Amino acid sequence: MILKKILLSALLSFGLLQAQSSIGLDINDEDLEIIGAIDLNAFADYSDSTTYLLDGYYLNTKDGNLFALGLGAENSFQGFEGLTLGFGARFVFADNFTALPLFGKAVYTLPLIDSIPTTSIGASFAYAPSVLTFSDGESYSEFRLEADMEVIQNIHLFAGYRNLDTEYKTYDKTFNDSFYGGMKLSF
Repeated sequence: MILKKILLSALLSFGLLQAQSSIGLDINDEDLEIIGAIDLNAFADYSDSTTYLLDGYYLNTKDGNLFALGLGAENSFQGFEGLTLGFGARFVFADNFTALPLFGKAVYTLPLIDSIPTTSIGASFAYAPSVLTFSDGESYSEFRLEADMEVIQNIHLFAGYRNLDTEYKTYDKTFNDSFYGGMKLSF
């Protein structure tokens, strides 16, 4: 319980540090996830088209807890308006399991009329083979699909699906396979 409070406080603090950052919460009947991201460009006074992000999440499920902290970059895909691609790496920690998966993500902002709030769909995939998996782990994979709508300026509602697999040396475990919904605040 104390760990949850510390992680929640840390993510809230990270979210308040800088503009263009975000903090969110998503839930379903059995799971709770706290997510946060910080735009690192403002710290370095960097204003190129590439955005560098420090992001993290804490996932509490009936099967245990998982914490991830990552560093990535994203940029608009030239020639395809509304598409943003991102790549990076993140550290993942669970019970007797540590991994350094590489990840890729794509977010497409739908070209809707002005009277409809900004809406996007996205997908991400992360994978760590055995060479990037430590402790008792053998491999790690993560897949997410998400739809997001900015219902009020800087307030987003979203729904999605996630599948997280932790393969240990002695057994395989689908850590989480679920649908969720939540809210995110952007700063």
